[in-house]
Amino acid sequence: MALQDKYKELIDAAQSSGTTNLKVSELDGVLHIDGVAPTGAVKDKLWDIYGKIDPNFLTGDVVMNINVATAVEGAKLEVITDSTNLNIRKGPGTDQPVVGKAAHGETVTLINKTNDQWWLIRTNGGAEGYSYSQYLKPVE
Repeated sequence: MALQDKYKELIDAAQSSGTTNLKVSELDGVLHIDGVAPTGAVKDKLWDIYGKIDPNFLTGDVVMNINVATAVEGAKLEVITDSTNLNIRKGPGTDQPVVGKAAHGETVTLINKTNDQWWLIRTNGGAEGYSYSQYLKPVE
């Protein structure tokens, strides 16, 4: 039995539960499952399914490297520009007008990840708009 068939329920659950950057590969008789779960509850669910398939985790035929997303809605983010302010724009793009700024080192709140590059954020002062995600880091 192929490992992807053996662990189909686990792979399907990862896909259906919103796990991002999901990579499933088989190398030297070991199935590698990597990705980012949207919540800790999803990660727990995946481990529960794995435990049901291999109750004592003894077969050693799976390496599951699932992290929990830290930049989820409502999460605090730190502005990590070199030293300047981060522009907050009306829409997701540099062609959009600037509606506010966040200072280097300031903590802002994630409202939504529009895409990998642009995140909708809100400053403590209430300015709301889109900023380039490269300059935002989840506060641990």
